[in-house]
Amino acid sequence: MLKIIFLVLMASGLPVAIAMAGSSLIYILVSGNQPALTVVHRMIGGIDSFPLLAVPFFILAGNLMNNAGITNRIYNFALALVGWLKGGLGHVNVVGSVIFAGMSGTAIADAAGLGTIEIKAMKDHGYATEFAVGVTAASATLGPIIPPSLPFVIYAMMANVSVGALFLAGILPGVLMALLMMITVAYFAHKNGWGGDVKFSGSRFGKALIEMAVVAGWPLAVWGLVQAGMQPQLTVAVALVVLFAADRYFGFQAVLPIMTPVLLIGGMTTGLFTPTEGAIAACVWSMVLGLAWYRTMRWKMFVKVCLDTVETTATVMFIVAAASIFGWMLTATGVTAQIAAWVLAVTKEPWLFLLMANLLMLFVGCFLEPTAAITILVPILLPIARQLGVDPVHFGLIMVLNLMIGLLHPPMGMVLFVLARVAKLSVERTTMAILPWLVPLLGSLILLTYVPSISMWLPRTMGL
Repeated sequence: MLKIIFLVLMASGLPVAIAMAGSSLIYILVSGNQPALTVVHRMIGGIDSFPLLAVPFFILAGNLMNNAGITNRIYNFALALVGWLKGGLGHVNVVGSVIFAGMSGTAIADAAGLGTIEIKAMKDHGYATEFAVGVTAASATLGPIIPPSLPFVIYAMMANVSVGALFLAGILPGVLMALLMMITVAYFAHKNGWGGDVKFSGSRFGKALIEMAVVAGWPLAVWGLVQAGMQPQLTVAVALVVLFAADRYFGFQAVLPIMTPVLLIGGMTTGLFTPTEGAIAACVWSMVLGLAWYRTMRWKMFVKVCLDTVETTATVMFIVAAASIFGWMLTATGVTAQIAAWVLAVTKEPWLFLLMANLLMLFVGCFLEPTAAITILVPILLPIARQLGVDPVHFGLIMVLNLMIGLLHPPMGMVLFVLARVAKLSVERTTMAILPWLVPLLGSLILLTYVPSISMWLPRTMGL
């Protein structure tokens, strides 16, 4: 009965959060098994979670980076690094998204922020609008895979797993996805006879490599000094002062923005702060860069960013609250047990279950926003995955990737609609432009599903 009520409310056009909360309330009122106040208590309890405090801060950090002029620096850095390759701006699109993913944590922020610059630049250089939209859409899926990631935080809360482990699990898969996308760009460049979009400059390329070396070497140097016996907090503080001084002296293009995920992951894995404290640290870092260091953000814009963050956070939290009561009702009425029994009656092979789960999540991702989909699917699928020996961290990565691919398709794909508006294309043309890019995305999904060591190597190495 609960399932029928939910489907009827969804079919009537109600938002998914209202459909979940409303169906739970109607079922309780009709059945009389529980007092109506159960809905309120369960919804409040669903968001009364310390890890969820990270959500508004990660949203704020992404919004700050997106509105502080950081996107231009990332674009110019990626242009110097790979713009001279054949199909240069396509490679720039992918590399820029890899970097921006380490700051925004959402696919929509990547598409709306960096995507606007990339699509315009590609059209100005003579690329077909469809190709520009396709590569931008595909690379936007990297946003929630490479840490920090808002969907990972939601999944970690629902599945009761480590946020830090999920963040580490997303690094190598994100790199793999980026490589497959760049191979796809190279294929189109070879097929169409495209050349580079900027002349190769040894000085620009060398400077970009130096910046990458600084980003990689800085945490290693800090770690080495701490291992040598220096006090961790003091070492990090001094190292940050040196980093800012070097940035001012050498005029680095993107070292400080790229350092965001390095600081975040490094702080969490070394125990300097929790994921929630890391989200706050990311906000402080973004404010320092935008308001004080680069001075590309004014206080008026900062207030607007904060208001936008409040609106987005309220939406996310309401979805989580509604999903909490709905998930509890699914368990209480035995729906999850029935689904688990049916799946286990069909197969007890993990590979077949993962195939079925992938198909289901791809389908659901086309209709539901990722936060809502995660909160509905985790109580249903995760218990089965655990029974079949699938690691919950690995399963979380698979779920998020499936739902990110769903963002690219009608009828509810938010990235699809954002890019259609940015590129001034119809939804139909935008959908057709994205279709070729399903090859690297689905290829990545298959590899990451059936080769769990790709995602689990870093968490296991770090003991998470």
